[in-house]
Amino acid sequence: MDQQKPPKKKNNLRNVAMLSGIAFEMGAIIYLAAQGGMWLDEHYQTEKRIYTAIATLFGVAIAIWVVLRQLKRIKY
Repeated sequence: MDQQKPPKKKNNLRNVAMLSGIAFEMGAIIYLAAQGGMWLDEHYQTEKRIYTAIATLFGVAIAIWVVLRQLKRIKY
């Protein structure tokens, strides 16, 4: 005889809250990285805003990494 496990109750509200918060987290991470890059550009007086571009790309990479880690935690 096969013993069947009772169906797990889905925690949809938790998943919705987690997914809706992802956009805000991504925005905050990218915004703070861009602000840090602009501060570096002003501090070192660069004309081409290279630190802003590098920091923003770095912020996007970190935001994607954070999102992927959170998506692994979502239970279906």
